[in-house]
Amino acid sequence: MIKLGGSTLGAHDTSLRDIAEAHRHGARIAVVHGGGAAVSDQLARSGIEPKFVRGLRVTDAATLDVVVAVLAGSVNEQLVAQLTALGVDAIGVSGADQSILRAERYDDELGFVGRITAVDPGPITAIISGGALPVIAPIAVEPATGQLLNTNADTAAGELAAALRAALLVFLTDVAGVLGADKRVIERMNAVEARALIESGVVGGGMIPKLEAAMRAASAGCATRIVDGTAPGALAAVLAGEGGGTAITG
Repeated sequence: MIKLGGSTLGAHDTSLRDIAEAHRHGARIAVVHGGGAAVSDQLARSGIEPKFVRGLRVTDAATLDVVVAVLAGSVNEQLVAQLTALGVDAIGVSGADQSILRAERYDDELGFVGRITAVDPGPITAIISGGALPVIAPIAVEPATGQLLNTNADTAAGELAAALRAALLVFLTDVAGVLGADKRVIERMNAVEARALIESGVVGGGMIPKLEAAMRAASAGCATRIVDGTAPGALAAVLAGEGGGTAITG
């Protein structure tokens, strides 16, 4: 399982080429992507001011329309097109398709933002078993109402990795890894140490959902690595079992 994020979404680095090469050599890969910067850009063009509460994007009806159009639309389709151009049979899906990701709303303050409550890995497994590569947008559905919900892409990646019983979850981001109190990259940690970093306030911002996702994946026996995806060959190195970034295990 690969979470593709950072400011480039693979457009200006080797991440997509690394994914394509690994897929050609038989690796069973699923990709989850974010796109927060693209969403913010489109909101600005639409005259909607982005708002965040507790690190999550406040999502009213107008914002949700943009989130779905950008994540499940333009960003997802562009990644599929780029991977296809690299020779990969890539299939774009949303977490709402066939209710892959089911969620419930956090609260009225956040609006249409979902906490993932269940995952159906069947549709993703079927795509992979057919030899294709699923590219997943982090949109969920609220089962009781059919309402689409915005979800955190890191969280979605952790939940999907756990449901799929993936061997490895890789976060391709734009930082070198998890930094400790001394501002140096921590090369290896376990889930208990990851929790302690969050509770102590050593890590914050966007690294928190990544570590929480790593802990969720670890509960299902899945290891996680957080690496700088903008470095040439970063993903290829991880898949080859080489070092780099931060490794998180159970």
